[in-house]
Formats: sequence, structure tokens, C-alpha cells
Amino acid sequence: MRKFWVTSGLGVGLMLCLVGLLVIGTYGAAAGLAGATGRAVGLAKGAVPAAYQSLVQKWGTLCPALSPALLAAQLYQESGWNPRAQSPAGALGIAQFLPETWATHGIDGSGDGKKDIWDPADAIPSAASYDCELARYVKDAPGDSTANMLAAYNAGAYRVIQYSGVPPYGETQSYVKSITTLAKSFEAPTAPVASSQQASAAIYYAQEKLGTPYLWGGNGTADDGGRFDCSGLTKAAYDSVGIELPRVANDQWNAGPHPKRDELLPGDLVFFAHDLNDPRTIHHVGIYVGGGYMINAPYTGAVIRFDKIDQPDYIGATRVTSDGAKALPTGSGA
Repeated sequence: MRKFWVTSGLGVGLMLCLVGLLVIGTYGAAAGLAGATGRAVGLAKGAVPAAYQSLVQKWGTLCPALSPALLAAQLYQESGWNPRAQSPAGALGIAQFLPETWATHGIDGSGDGKKDIWDPADAIPSAASYDCELARYVKDAPGDSTANMLAAYNAGAYRVIQYSGVPPYGETQSYVKSITTLAKSFEAPTAPVASSQQASAAIYYAQEKLGTPYLWGGNGTADDGGRFDCSGLTKAAYDSVGIELPRVANDQWNAGPHPKRDELLPGDLVFFAHDLNDPRTIHHVGIYVGGGYMINAPYTGAVIRFDKIDQPDYIGATRVTSDGAKALPTGSGA
């Protein structure tokens, strides 16, 4: 069972005052950090399962239009890092190649003399190689080379050339935006990650639930007696400000970029995992309030409360964005 360190010697009233001051400070910080961006080549710590991190980092730099974070976003969107994934359309493996596409575009990335669609050591390099092949096809099309590459992946290189860039197809435009947005949740930022007033407002929702008994699978509905589990609370808090998160903690991890421990701001989601090198093992989430504390629904028999985040199973944090939440693939499970 997980161990939590309950706030000691700090009354709830004092803690609420602390939260109020921290949240007010966040509104000012949000304005100061707005527009701070930085495209990163590296991957955020823990963003990619350790088994695939070196492959994604290596092959994600195969061509200028690609990056490790972008390749990671595609793989996550396609399979959720499941090397045995099979789609109803017949796409197979971690990169979800159709067998006929694999026959012409699969490569022997592992160097063992075989092209195995089920082997991530072949499939991940093949996904990067295919991306870069498409990028070469559309290199003369006007506009952003990465957007054109992704559009070619979705709609075909001919359509990108025909329309001199991303074609006017809703599905294609949505795919380009989703992957480029989702990529931000895999990047190691080179500049501070901007906050938002929505994140701050989500704290107020969680704050009102302090003292509510925990319920496994609880969503705070009348049928649940207004009770929550950990990810039910974080989902409801962000639902209250118009941002729809997935239901389980594992999936909420990719709803935005990942600030470092010393960059945390109130409203960030903080996560805990069984394996700190594999985000698929995330088992708990809370809402950061500042000062090293979070509001969370810890476990059966406890109530929603403040706890310290500096625990052995802390894997990292996510700064939730509206676009980041919308970019998440549907149906991904944890």
C-alpha cells in the first residue's frame, strides 16, 4: 500500500490561507511566463517508457522535420506504447503499420537481418524512416516542413503538393494540430513552461472537496455520494474550468508539458508511479498547491487532504493545457 505523510502541525485553516496566497501569486506568474516557449530536441524525464527512450531519441533526429518528441507523440497516439497493439483496420505493432505498408517501408532497425513489425527495435526506426521519406516528398511545398510531413502521413504526399501545404481537410488539419500539440508533453523544455488562470481556478474546486471521503472509481456524482478517487478528483477539477481530461491518471500524464520539480506552480498535476522510468506505471495523481504540497484523494479509508509531493514514487508533473487535453488519443487506457 502507498504511504502518505499527512500534514503535520499545520492546521487546515492555515493551509487554506497558504493555498490562497499561492494561487493569487500564480495569476501574476502566469502573465509573466506567457509566451515563454522553446522547442526542445531532448525528451522530458520519464515521458517515454525507458524500454523505448533510446530508440525514440536516436531515430527522432533522422531528419530536420522530425524530433524525438514528435516521434514519441505519434507512437503514443498510434498505440499507447503497446508493442502488441492491433487495430480493427489491421494495423499492427507499436507504430501501427498496415502489413502492406510495412512490406514497402519497414526497415531492419535492429540489424538482426529481419524486419519484424512486432519488434519495437524495427518498428520505431521504420516509423521515423517513413516520416522522413514523406518529408522528402513534400520538401518543396510551402509552409512548415513538420506540418507538411504530418499532413502527408495522414492525407498522402500528393495532396500536400496539390494544395501547396496542409490540405483543407478537417481530419488532416486536426491530426497535424493534435500531434504537434501532443509532442509538447514529451519535450524537455528549454524555457519555463507557461501557467494559466484555468489551472489556478481548478485548485479552488479541489479545495472545496477537502475532507470528502475517498471512493475507488468515484467521480463525485450523486450516485457516488460526492466522493472521488485520485484521478476522479483531478478530472472534475479541470472539468470545472472547461478542460476535459481522461478518466485515469496514466492518461492525464500527457495533457500538457512537464515542468521540472523546481518549476512547479499551483494547478500542476503531480504524478506517482511504480517504475520511475515508465509512465505507464503511474498509479496516483494530485493537484499541486505550492510549498511542496498537493491536494489529493489518497486511498480507501482516507479523505481528500493535503499531502507532501516529495515521496519516493514521485515521477513528475504535467502543466495541463486545453489544447494538450484535446490532443490526447481517445480510448487510451492505463
